[in-house]
Amino acid sequence: MKKYQQINQARIMLELPERATMEEIKLNYRNLIRKWHPDKCDSNRDNCKEMTVKIISAYRIINEYCRNYKFSFSKEEVSNYLSAEEWWFERFGKTPLWNDDRKK
Repeated sequence: MKKYQQINQARIMLELPERATMEEIKLNYRNLIRKWHPDKCDSNRDNCKEMTVKIISAYRIINEYCRNYKFSFSKEEVSNYLSAEEWWFERFGKTPLWNDDRKK
């Protein structure tokens, strides 16, 4: 449980929801570093340094977790992330009825 608590605290520090993409993780990290970096922060410089160290540490914890996470490439898991258009074509195919090629 301690590992979960460490990862969850890092997630909260980076202001991430319980499910996040790598792009969201990087974006939140960059935004928080921009906000708290001692050279750019308007608050107490020592407080900004402390926050920057915490943000970097949290990012490293999340990154380590993601590097060691085993992703599922099963058909069921991949189908959970289809776009609306991909979902439609998976079920109904690309028939002329829904295809934009019919404008000939």
